[in-house]
Amino acid sequence: MTIAYHVGWLIDGTGIPAVENRIVAINAGRIREILDPGDPRLEGMAIIDWSDCTVFPALIDSHVHLVMSGTIEPTFRRKQLNSTYTVRREIIAEHLRQHLASGVLAVRDGGDHNGDTLRYKWDSANNPPPMVTIASAGRARNALGRYGKLIAIPVDEGETLVNSAFGTDSKRDHLKLVNSGLNSLTQFGVESVPQFDENELAAVIVAAHRRGQPTMVHANGHLPVKLAIDAGCDSIEHGFFMGRENMHRMADHGVVWVPTAVTMKAYGDYLKAQGHRSDPSFSEVSRKNLEHQLEQISTARNLGVTLAVGTDAGSPGVHHGLSVKEELQLFVSAGFSVEEAIQCASRHGARLMGLSDRGAIAPGMRADFLAVKVPPQHVPEALHQIVHRVVEGRTIDLDTAF
Repeated sequence: MTIAYHVGWLIDGTGIPAVENRIVAINAGRIREILDPGDPRLEGMAIIDWSDCTVFPALIDSHVHLVMSGTIEPTFRRKQLNSTYTVRREIIAEHLRQHLASGVLAVRDGGDHNGDTLRYKWDSANNPPPMVTIASAGRARNALGRYGKLIAIPVDEGETLVNSAFGTDSKRDHLKLVNSGLNSLTQFGVESVPQFDENELAAVIVAAHRRGQPTMVHANGHLPVKLAIDAGCDSIEHGFFMGRENMHRMADHGVVWVPTAVTMKAYGDYLKAQGHRSDPSFSEVSRKNLEHQLEQISTARNLGVTLAVGTDAGSPGVHHGLSVKEELQLFVSAGFSVEEAIQCASRHGARLMGLSDRGAIAPGMRADFLAVKVPPQHVPEALHQIVHRVVEGRTIDLDTAF
């Protein structure tokens, strides 16, 4: 049976401007066609009136850490990480609920030290399986003694990166590599040295691609990003202070950038709220980091780099689901139209995850879309007010979804 939705405005996920007054017809969980209201093919169809809504594709967060929450309380964070899998399993499930509430129907996980998210994805106790699609890296890989303990396991002394990467987590969806440190919150623009050289990166990326695993690389600073791009990675995660030359490389080689700007906003908001309890310069550095990242996002857009919205949810102050709204608003502040920002949070994320039938409202695509009662230009700030969710052609009630 075909069901049709009469929508006031349609953002289709391709980045083109929203169109007004359309009919979205779906059948068997797929979008059948997009029609004008007067089209004779509508005769006999059941039409649902959403003419006061803007409809857009379900969202994708292309960088999360499901096992960690966005709490800023250190004791609680330690408790989460040091708990049993049974406890962490419930934490992951709760974060997936938060994503669904915010209109996020797919997440790309950037790894955790115990590989819990990958274990959760394949856990037979998940019956029914989660409504939010998970792509998981399992445990990322970092260099011995370098940043990455929370999300990765180190390459042991005398072991190659290739052997380390493929000794465990065989069911992973993508390979996550850590090739730099974190951004400094005390000194603006400080860059860390790479964790791996280009030969190591190239060897493991070739091996991953041979296994059908894309590679996502945590990298900040000019050289760590350059080495990852030259080695053939699929995406750069974070990319703070990577510079214009690397953006040209990304555009030329089709490397996707996931900038996670909201992390610096979260740090800045938290440190500012601390007032006298922290060095005021920390908040200032966070603010400058954010401003610089927004400048890079604007430059990347102009250079034709493909960007995907990812939040690093699970970092301090970066909450699952809700942070997508903030990242979208940051994209818009950097010069993206609302429609282009939605494309980065839908179609581009779907491609990163290998979801060929997701991320756009077009004939043949899976019928996953959201509705808010605001015009298109106000969609990002209205993501906490989603009035309808359609998943595989079915309208979802959050109260009964779990």
